[in-house]
Amino acid sequence: MSREQQPNPILLSFPEQFQTERLTIRAPQWGDGAAVNEAIRESVNELRPWLPFARNLPTAEESEIRSRQARLKFLDRSDMVLYIFDTASGQFVASSGLHHIDWDARRFEIGYWLRTSWTGKGIIAEAVNSIADFAIQHLHANRVEIRCDSRNTRSAKVAERAGFTLEGILRNIEYDEEGSMAHQMVFAKVRGIEF
Repeated sequence: MSREQQPNPILLSFPEQFQTERLTIRAPQWGDGAAVNEAIRESVNELRPWLPFARNLPTAEESEIRSRQARLKFLDRSDMVLYIFDTASGQFVASSGLHHIDWDARRFEIGYWLRTSWTGKGIIAEAVNSIADFAIQHLHANRVEIRCDSRNTRSAKVAERAGFTLEGILRNIEYDEEGSMAHQMVFAKVRGIEF
């Protein structure tokens, strides 16, 4: 699809929900904040080093506000948070999505965090594979990235297991929680090479 043929993203129609073998992945809805907040509270110690929103533990109301804001951004296509639920139990297990979107280039970045009690089950790798496929099939992605702190080995392993190629490490890209400069690993799948 050439640049001239691309419609305004707000006019695009695509599913707001899809499933994997074990997971239901969907756009945020009104009322999701309580479940998200519960997962953040359970997982705060694991999330805090990597995610700014976990540095100051949000209230349930703040999580509901963030969920509603995420819903609105999904609808206007400026950011696409996706919540991940265990299909069998209905429990909220993770958050992911497509961020830092460049609609002209069809470039998307997948971010993710997992509820602590669900680690070690391959949930995030399963979700990332499905979200990348969604971006490729429904959004006509040319490039899908995963970026993570170079010290976040668990996140890097997810990218590798999902078939993303490490393209490089951006050195001294931002300050971490302790005020030290951090390096960021950049993984990608690119149309014509990985898909």
